[in-house]
Amino acid sequence: MLRKVLSLFVLLALSSTAIQAQAPVDQTFFLTFVPNVQFAPVYVALEKGHFAANGLNITIEHGDENVGVDLIAAGERQFGLISGEEVIKARANGRPVVMVYEWFQRYPVGIVTAADNGIESVADLAGKKVGVPGRFGASYNGLIAILTANGMTENDIQLEEIGFNAPDVFCLGAIDASVVYINNEPLQIQQRAAVGECGDVQDVTIFPVASAVDMVSNGLVTNEETIANNPELVQALVTAFDAGLRDAINNPAETYLLSAKYVENLPMSDSLKTALEIAANGQESFLQGDPSREAIADSRQALLDALSAQFDAGDLIQLRVLMNTIDLWDAEQLGYSDRFSWEVTQEVLTQMAFITEPINLDAAFTNDFILGAEG
Repeated sequence: MLRKVLSLFVLLALSSTAIQAQAPVDQTFFLTFVPNVQFAPVYVALEKGHFAANGLNITIEHGDENVGVDLIAAGERQFGLISGEEVIKARANGRPVVMVYEWFQRYPVGIVTAADNGIESVADLAGKKVGVPGRFGASYNGLIAILTANGMTENDIQLEEIGFNAPDVFCLGAIDASVVYINNEPLQIQQRAAVGECGDVQDVTIFPVASAVDMVSNGLVTNEETIANNPELVQALVTAFDAGLRDAINNPAETYLLSAKYVENLPMSDSLKTALEIAANGQESFLQGDPSREAIADSRQALLDALSAQFDAGDLIQLRVLMNTIDLWDAEQLGYSDRFSWEVTQEVLTQMAFITEPINLDAAFTNDFILGAEG
């Protein structure tokens, strides 16, 4: 009898070991744009083993967003970081993509202008030259949304298509304001102004789209087939990404260090690296005390203040981009999509004639894979 019990114990142990030793699932994770510190949660999840801990072997692929949508819709890729607008437009054209985790909790687009030019509100842009990359993408969608929220239309401004050159065109004085990504381009303009390379501009004012209207931004997207046939895979990726995002929010010094492996030419002198390593270790100890979200936010600002006293602005610009982007990610409930924001986004796209009829928004997103989400 004892021999049988021991044999059963051995078999169970071997079975458990075999399950744990199963090869991780290979997945290509589609990211838009190029390697950038703004993709830090993915880098953190890779470097800290969150993907591996959830049975995933991740390969990053960068490309144009429309290509990513097509690949995910066709099942040639199963996951990518895609904007909410593109999800709606894709579904309006019969492509079954679904957002399962809203990464950015605040829309990252806004309008920047000089602080002392008399433009104190969006309404003051009437008749002014406003730059935009083109009549496409999140910048244009955000512009129309913030104008509409302020009782205006595109015809109320002089719209100038300037490509992705907002800091250059703005500092040349060719436009009065520009649509920008608020976590990045205003920093570039301020940096130029600080050294006298932006005309008479000394400081800037930013009008965030999110302050006027709640639109869906970027999130983790898959397709209906993957959700239906392999929900465990979806849950694994959401869990790993969520862990990477939380770590990125909570310890930006560590996040910046880990991102340097993936982002070419990320500013990183030996002295900055040492300062970040010290800060990262200190933050890890701080986090063990289970601080509040507000206390963690304060710690991020304290880190930036301390580093700003030691290093030039040019050394810290990408760290500042990371910090600004964390503010757009951070929320009480990470990953959660609110249906109202989808409705608002759909209204904007309908107004712009990007879609002709409303879609079934309940099929465009789900919060089912988010731990602790309600509704």
